Amino acid sequence: MRRLTALLVASVACASAGSAMAADMPAGFWTTPTIQGYGKIHYLPNAAFKPQVDQTYKIVFALTQAAKSPGEVNGALDHVARTVNLYHAAGVPLDHLKFVAVAYGPATPLALNDAQYRAKFGVANPNLPLIAELRKAGVDVSVCGQAVAEHDFQYDWVDKSVTLALSGLTTVTTLEHQGYDLMPM
Repeated sequence: MRRLTALLVASVACASAGSAMAADMPAGFWTTPTIQGYGKIHYLPNAAFKPQVDQTYKIVFALTQAAKSPGEVNGALDHVARTVNLYHAAGVPLDHLKFVAVAYGPATPLALNDAQYRAKFGVANPNLPLIAELRKAGVDVSVCGQAVAEHDFQYDWVDKSVTLALSGLTTVTTLEHQGYDLMPM
């Protein structure tokens, strides 16, 4: 399973490097087949190391990076969408994807409700529409309760669509104990 995690990290890095060339690609090259508008992919039907459609994949994504700017979707959260798009495009049913994304550290603000995000950053929370789409696909988006406190946020400032976890540390280790692979982002 650790090899699967390493492979996924490598594929995310590869996809990130390719985004600089996106401007040169023809229309329709990049798609967002499952999480509409987020996590763009270019599917390769004959590529190696495709997921097996009859398997269940359990991944906990550790979201630790801040967005490039408050008005942009958090890049790590967008990569969770990319992962859903890649697996589903490869034929894995959504109910075979057991994905949990936990935000902590600099990623914590992505979990704020729109009113509190606007108060802090002066713009609407651009992550909430993506979180809604991820939820529709069965992804549990959560936030570390300790990080919420460390950022001097109130717990009722966390958007209702986000699960308030005891901590990022316990979420990751508890889920790894249950057979989830860790995907650091």
